[in-house]
Amino acid sequence: MNAEKDFSPLTPSIVRALNDKLYEKRKVAALEIEKLVREFVAQNNSTQIKHVIQTLAMEFALSQHPHSRKGGLIGLAACSIALGKDSGLYLKELIEPVLTCFNDSDSRLRYYACEALYNIVKVARGAVVPHFNVLFDGLSKLAADPDPNVKSGSELLDRLLKDIVTESNKFDLVAFVPLLRERIYSNNQYARQFIISWILVLESVPGINLLDYLPEILDGLFQILGDGSKEIRKTCEVVLGEFLKEIKKTPSSVKFAEMANILVIHCQGSDESKLTNDLIQLTAMSWMREFIQLAGRVVLPYSSGILTAVLPCLSYDDRKKSTKEAANACNHSLMKLVTPEDDVEESGAGSELPQQDNTPPRTQDTLDNSLNASQDSVGFSNMSFFTLASPERAQVTLDLDGIVQVLDRHLHDPATGMMTRITVLKWLYHLYIKTPRKMFRHTDSLFPMLLKTLSDESDEVILKDLEVLAEIASSPAGQTDAPGSCDSSDSKSELQVPGSTKSVQPSGFGSKGADCSPSNPSMNSYFYKFMINLLKRFSMERKLLEMRGTFIIRQLCLLLNAENIFHSMADILLKEEDLKFASIMVQTLNTILLTSAELFQLRNQLKDLHTQESCALFCCLYRSWCHSPVATVSLCFLTQNYKHAYDLIQKFGDLEVTVDFLMEVDKLVQLIECPIFTYLRLQLLDVENNPYLIKALYGLLMLLPQSQAFMMLSHRLRCVPNPELMRAAPQKKPADSSKAAPVHIDYRELLQHFDEVQNKHLEVRHQRAGRAEHADRKLVL
Repeated sequence: MNAEKDFSPLTPSIVRALNDKLYEKRKVAALEIEKLVREFVAQNNSTQIKHVIQTLAMEFALSQHPHSRKGGLIGLAACSIALGKDSGLYLKELIEPVLTCFNDSDSRLRYYACEALYNIVKVARGAVVPHFNVLFDGLSKLAADPDPNVKSGSELLDRLLKDIVTESNKFDLVAFVPLLRERIYSNNQYARQFIISWILVLESVPGINLLDYLPEILDGLFQILGDGSKEIRKTCEVVLGEFLKEIKKTPSSVKFAEMANILVIHCQGSDESKLTNDLIQLTAMSWMREFIQLAGRVVLPYSSGILTAVLPCLSYDDRKKSTKEAANACNHSLMKLVTPEDDVEESGAGSELPQQDNTPPRTQDTLDNSLNASQDSVGFSNMSFFTLASPERAQVTLDLDGIVQVLDRHLHDPATGMMTRITVLKWLYHLYIKTPRKMFRHTDSLFPMLLKTLSDESDEVILKDLEVLAEIASSPAGQTDAPGSCDSSDSKSELQVPGSTKSVQPSGFGSKGADCSPSNPSMNSYFYKFMINLLKRFSMERKLLEMRGTFIIRQLCLLLNAENIFHSMADILLKEEDLKFASIMVQTLNTILLTSAELFQLRNQLKDLHTQESCALFCCLYRSWCHSPVATVSLCFLTQNYKHAYDLIQKFGDLEVTVDFLMEVDKLVQLIECPIFTYLRLQLLDVENNPYLIKALYGLLMLLPQSQAFMMLSHRLRCVPNPELMRAAPQKKPADSSKAAPVHIDYRELLQHFDEVQNKHLEVRHQRAGRAEHADRKLVL
């Protein structure tokens, strides 16, 4: 310190004492300064007061000498004490040099700076509120100070400042929020504790509405929630809980949209430790649940982002049960928000689809059941965020394109959990029910993946998938002007008959083929496309046909019109070039037709061929059933065409009798003993009117080797009564449908078609045998 420099009005003794290394001497100098400033206050000499403060700041507090800086700090505190209530007039000059010392490398000096500021603030009280930002900034640094004494001093100052702010009604929240937003991302535990404690205080002050600025600090709060300190996490939970309570009280003033992206991110987890990550995810999901319930349809424009956050959580196990339940509640509430009004076409859109005025409503029970299951999943690396398609319509526009994109992505991801896949399919079904016109714009892109999902390991996933496909196939919104017109050029390859290069047009759905159209055609243009591609999938995945084929077809018969399904599949199989597959498929369909409870009505329709529709259906099925001779006979038994069945069995002598063929005959004998053919067994009592039935059964008996089936059928035929004993009974109307049917059926033409099909099968078998023989010869050579 320059001894010759003029420090007036400070006396030389005060200057020497302020520069002394002993605290006691500096304290004496401070008392002298306090006395001096009091005199200036009494004289109202503001010039001298400013001069004293400036000298203490520039020459001492900001000096290069550490003892001088300590003297300057205690001198400034003395000035503030002397000024009393008037210290507010000089706060800027008093505070700034003290805050500068907060950055000093000497911990003792930082402690003295903290002490000096405490005295200044204690005297000024409410007058320091306009300077809150600089004080907060300085304190946030001291909160993380490594020295415990400095930290302790800063805590005292912090409590004092909180008391002052709580009492004040002049706090400038607008100016403070940018600083809070910056400091809230500190990684230091003590700084985080400091920040979260201040937010809790400000939230509790009635005159301060921090909720308006919650979007700016919510992400930081979730970051703090992942802190390693249990105490900090607990405090943060309390803060978030208080905010959520306030949101519930005043939902109309909450900026839901501005906070939604933040929740989406934190609902998907982070790289934090498992404990903290689970807490963050559960809290974010709980907030999301409340947001959806409170905001209602306001959140519809952001549905894709919400689903991105919610769907992965639905496949969690019981270790994350709470998060899973919260996610399920979010999903349930969000799904309920989608209503038919979201299917209203916007201006300039939807011209490519017909207007739908009379969509048949689904039962509410079906929809509710689709909503009430819990679901699970896995995360995605590419997050989807909320985006407003149009600010003017933000509260009413459903982000359908975004939702479909998210759902499609989850279906394509092989890592997606079972319950998540189920939920995705429930969403697609719900959207096709509520917004069919808009959803059919996405059908061509969704269709291949929906078909692929039929190979899923879970029966429940397949059931939901079939519900979606059935809705697509039956919704009036999917009807186009001409059959097959829904198929774009890039999807024509999907409309090939399995194993064939020929395109198939539905004979029963257009002007042609009216002779075999279903009696109840209620399907749309996508129905036939579905049937073709389903058979194609069965052809490519024989294991799927073997393990799930019957299950899939039976469920479709419940969801759609069974007659339409069998009619269309028979029509497609008629043109199938892979004869082996056609035979297997016909056998599968025949077993379903004869044994499934879902086909009861269709069986009754075929039993009596008294109408044009039933005869047309029989002829359509017959032509395809010819791929399996035994199935063809069973169809004749079902329709009571006993003479024709006998004629077919007569031709079996010309066929190659294989083990598979005999097994089919064996199965037919087993079926004859089942309740399905009770009427047939009863008709054996009327020997005179059913001679061809008995001949046909004897024909099957002659085909069988000495086996259990042979013994069973032989025993049955021995029970046929003697015609002489039955002559006294009243004559019954002939039961043979070939005689009783009022509609003419050309059985000669059907037999000719049977021969043609069997010749094709024979040629294929000969070709295979020739290729195998040629391969053996090459192997020998």
